[in-house]
Amino acid sequence: MFGYWGKILRVNLSTGKISEETFDEKFAQKWLGTRGFGIHYLLKEIDPKVDPLGPGNKILYTSGPLTGTTAPTGGRYMVITKSPLTGYIGMANSGGFFGAELKFAGWDAVIVEGKADHPVYLYINDDHVELRDASHLWGKRVGETEEALMEEIGDKHIQIASIGPAGENLVKIAAVMNNGHRAAGRGGVGAVMGSKKLKAIVVRGHKRVEVADRSKFTSVVKEKIEKLKKDPVAGGGLPNYGTAVLVNIINSNGLYPTRNFKTGVFEYAEEQSGEAMTAKYLVRNKPCYACPIGCGRVNKVGTVGITEGPEYESTWALGAHLGINDLASIIEANHLIDDLGMDTISTGGTLATAMELYEKGLLKQEDLGEDAPPFRWGNTEVLHYYIEKIAYRKDFGDKLAEGGYRLAEAYGGTEYFMGVKKQELPAYDPRGAEGHGLGYATDNRGGDHIKAYMISPEILGYPYKMDPHDISDEKVKMLILFQNLTAIIDAAGLCVFTTFGLGGDDYRDMLNAATGWDLTTEEYLKIGERIWNAERLFNLKAGLDPLREDTLPKRLTEEPMPDGPNKGHVVRLKEMLPRYYSLRGWSDDGRITENKIKELGLEEFL
Repeated sequence: MFGYWGKILRVNLSTGKISEETFDEKFAQKWLGTRGFGIHYLLKEIDPKVDPLGPGNKILYTSGPLTGTTAPTGGRYMVITKSPLTGYIGMANSGGFFGAELKFAGWDAVIVEGKADHPVYLYINDDHVELRDASHLWGKRVGETEEALMEEIGDKHIQIASIGPAGENLVKIAAVMNNGHRAAGRGGVGAVMGSKKLKAIVVRGHKRVEVADRSKFTSVVKEKIEKLKKDPVAGGGLPNYGTAVLVNIINSNGLYPTRNFKTGVFEYAEEQSGEAMTAKYLVRNKPCYACPIGCGRVNKVGTVGITEGPEYESTWALGAHLGINDLASIIEANHLIDDLGMDTISTGGTLATAMELYEKGLLKQEDLGEDAPPFRWGNTEVLHYYIEKIAYRKDFGDKLAEGGYRLAEAYGGTEYFMGVKKQELPAYDPRGAEGHGLGYATDNRGGDHIKAYMISPEILGYPYKMDPHDISDEKVKMLILFQNLTAIIDAAGLCVFTTFGLGGDDYRDMLNAATGWDLTTEEYLKIGERIWNAERLFNLKAGLDPLREDTLPKRLTEEPMPDGPNKGHVVRLKEMLPRYYSLRGWSDDGRITENKIKELGLEEFL
């Protein structure tokens, strides 16, 4: 096979057994990679109702056929497990250099099962694999962990995926971190590592990923890179200002969620935009492996000095979402969250939930402690005080560590939790992009924007501009297309930012040139549909109640946007959801039909 080694590493932490398994081209063409491989093994090997933090859960680190190649952004990998935050499929994507190094070591995926009886890390040097004691690393932050492992192993080229104190303390919004500031962030995947006493995976590889026709692949890749460089977003906005270039765009379009989604316009947006960050704090760009876009930011600020980020989502989650206007504090808070190993979106969302509970009188000062900062909108002290409390589960941080939904439930205010399936929503108020709202409601991993970025057609005009308040079948079909296509981009091992310039045929060209296959765009999209439905099947088996949980907070469906360009609008979810189910080929109650199961070859999982 080309683009694959056909090798999966299996590590049982309970017994210490390390083994190698193989797969063939038929399996590769059915599941492609990353998300596809992950959901296949989860459906095959674990009970979907398993305790996510128990030894029966498994966690996979997966690559795609283009990971480790010269394909633009070909460095992505994914962490797949059952999420302790949602109770459903957990899948978190990360860039940097870890994914490519895993492929260079000769492995397509790593399956970790069981639970160690003491802290360990997994060391992979090509075919040499061993578990090593990590007791001396337990308790260290991400930066300290990476520094200690670099020194211990004595090779500056190793790549490390690790957890910080948040993962160790089973914080339900903990991330898996690599390269210091690259995060497989969502769904609490870091807590699953922590539950298994797995502090880190260290990888060093010396092999070259082989493609079917090197000359043809190089030519195709060159063509796609030129497309990206000519695109105004991929070749202009993102490299010039980072992902925070979206702050002014989304705010001016009236869907920049402010103070826990009370409105869609933040009065201080300009002061914490990508343009402002570039002017005040930027040192240089920092691209991930094989990336021609280079949206990563290296900034210098205040007490932390040189750091990376924040991205658009993090800037919002720690800023407008909390009513905070202090860009330096936002950058510092982002640095702290990365170092402690947490998801910035869910951290901000949980703090925003607390702020509204406090405002409504459900959460009182005596609940926090006499000396604790009050959860008032705009209070920067909240960032500096509570983030560390969450990671170490100290004082009120223990309740915050459960995520926003469980916090709101504990204080009788679930209507103030802005999330889907217990996962906090990201930085777009769907009252200003209703197709995006349908995407939130139906996303397999809960409140999420990146598995079907409908902001592209509804706001940015990719592949063409759609009215953000159109809820026709065309809009629903576009969402389904985006969901299926994004599954392919993820599974290939690429970044979704390549969709700013590339389309389905472009991904087909790169995949075929790498693998030697001759699949059509439609055949690749069918793989994407299979992955999406398999993830849905896992969730259904885990207990998903579609008509109750494929939904949005009532604020977004019943309370009209109070001001700005989208004043008076709500998300008309009830009008779109039945048509989504129908166009997916599912039953009226959102379940996968027997015909669809057979069409996609998922019978083995029934």
